[in-house]
Amino acid sequence: MTAEHLKQVDRIAGLNILVAILALSIGALLGVFQGLEHARVINIYPWLQPVIKTYYQGLTLHGALNAIVWTTFFICGFFTFAFVRSLNRPLKYLWMSWLAFGVMVLGLLTAAVPMLTNQASVLYTFYPPMLADWAFYVGLTLLVVGSWIVGYSMYFTYYAWRKENPEKRAPFIALAATITMVLWQIATLGVAAEILFILLPNALAPVLGFTAPGMDPLLSRTLFWWFGHPLVYFWLLPAYVSWYAMLPAQTNGKMFSEPLARLVFWLFLLFSTPVGFHHQYADPGIPEIWKYIHMIFTFGVGFPSLITAFTVVASLEIGARARGGKGYLRWITRLNWGDPSYAAQNLAMILFIFGGIGGLVNASLNVNLLVHNTAWIVGHFHLTVGSAVTLTFMGVTYWLLPHLLGRQLWSRGLALVQAVLWFVGMAVFAYALHNLGLLDTPRRTMLGAAPYRLAEWQPWLVLVGIGGVILFLSGLLYFVLVVLTALAGERQPVPAPAFAETIHGPADTPRAFDRLAPWLVVSVVLIVVGYGPVFWQVLSQGTPPAAGLRVW
Repeated sequence: MTAEHLKQVDRIAGLNILVAILALSIGALLGVFQGLEHARVINIYPWLQPVIKTYYQGLTLHGALNAIVWTTFFICGFFTFAFVRSLNRPLKYLWMSWLAFGVMVLGLLTAAVPMLTNQASVLYTFYPPMLADWAFYVGLTLLVVGSWIVGYSMYFTYYAWRKENPEKRAPFIALAATITMVLWQIATLGVAAEILFILLPNALAPVLGFTAPGMDPLLSRTLFWWFGHPLVYFWLLPAYVSWYAMLPAQTNGKMFSEPLARLVFWLFLLFSTPVGFHHQYADPGIPEIWKYIHMIFTFGVGFPSLITAFTVVASLEIGARARGGKGYLRWITRLNWGDPSYAAQNLAMILFIFGGIGGLVNASLNVNLLVHNTAWIVGHFHLTVGSAVTLTFMGVTYWLLPHLLGRQLWSRGLALVQAVLWFVGMAVFAYALHNLGLLDTPRRTMLGAAPYRLAEWQPWLVLVGIGGVILFLSGLLYFVLVVLTALAGERQPVPAPAFAETIHGPADTPRAFDRLAPWLVVSVVLIVVGYGPVFWQVLSQGTPPAAGLRVW
């Protein structure tokens, strides 16, 4: 692999991460406005006009920028960087990565226009019969297609490496990245079908002068949640790549078991898609038996994370004991807490424990009814994508950005403060939201203006505002650190973390753990079993189509 090729790869990775950080900076700013509004400290939305016209426009931007743009661009950049280094081979078609970035940026700009002009305030889930401007759907489609091209670039390169090295075991990071991008391709088929066959024809009808065909809300929601839950694992698995393969080396540890790590990624591929009905337990039109089957799969998809909890902690304990750690728990104090990259990711893991516990509540067919569509759900996904994923990506930034720029991190101390503030702010924020959910506080609601607001909600809503302000300050520090590192960091080559050595390596795994085809076949079979009969019923029951509505 030539130095020039590596330079091009790093440039692509850096541009993806730049767009990701810009999206997060805007999305996080809008987030604190929601927290302050809920607490009735200040409703800043009237002052934001004409840029942001309504609370729900701001909520749509917050969800889209943080959950879709920040994550997708960062993952594509991080994987592009790590993938070629894992294989120690150039990308087979470098031009595809440049094309992918261009298509993704075009999609972002296309979708941004209707969102910024209040023509697409349909929230992150864009449920019909709410209907946005056609450009919103075209932009989302282009963003997804661009990310597909990133995946294709990896597939071609991976199989070229396999052809050149038929007897070698695939490096873990390259294999994990490939599995993640395959999972993403499968997941996005659902939302692609929803947009191309339901939403876009209705949005284009008045523009092109034909009669809108109408929409089946149940079919649309089912297609969305085909996508919506595996999306969580598209966010999470890159964090797992860092936790398994990089983080142990940052604290003198070793990967405890590569066979278990590989199994974890294959299990996510199998079980992450046929679980969508646990988001639709309250939806009529879906037989209870299929909700029950999806519940079983949802509990099943928790097992890879339980394996991860065991293996990653074991990997870190090895490092802590190598650094002089003793006792059953005292070794924790000898972890590399002084490194902001390490500390951020370890704190992300701690928050994710509670996100996982809450996820078991969400998965349960009966207990879910207590928290469905309440603030509990908001607290849950802020502990997952807002903590496990985002705080890990921030930690990765603290070594990746200096490496790409050839500059030292501007302030390690300030970076540590930033990570701790995010941890504290998210703990306060999520704890309050979970309690509000138990008090039946609705989600996706401008609570400061709600006439049914209950007095017992107020103390918890104040905590939501306090947590939101702490998170905003942490996000501001993160953005300042990124800018100052780029402009004023000491010029000095910064090595990337070494990939962790393994105690039980790839030689201990079956050859089937390197082969995509059998796992993909089983994954498709499970999806057909989990969704096929329900799609047949929904399509055959003849639900009258609903006309598109603008409710904002």
